[in-house]
Amino acid sequence: MRTELQQAQAFAEGRRALERNDTDAAYAWLERAHILSQRMPLRHAGSHWLMLRAGWQERDWREVAGQLPRILAALLFSRLWVPLGNSGRARVSAFQPMPLSEELKRLLE
Repeated sequence: MRTELQQAQAFAEGRRALERNDTDAAYAWLERAHILSQRMPLRHAGSHWLMLRAGWQERDWREVAGQLPRILAALLFSRLWVPLGNSGRARVSAFQPMPLSEELKRLLE
């Protein structure tokens, strides 16, 4: 249950930051939401959709273009394999595992 609450908070804070046009804060929350939702196809895809929106707000076309295939991949592959800890941003390989903070490790156990 704790992980679900943390995930819900990350998505909610990410959306609020997007509404304020604070894309730096939005990305920080959405990266957290992404890591916590990697094994849940719809939520995982939702984190990429919100990152696409953040990229659109910034006119960061690399981020927008990078999120499109990630949305589809999240829907198709989330239950099969995910690179643990990957932030979900277009600037990192979609296949690259990344280190987890101790807090996120505990939440994902």
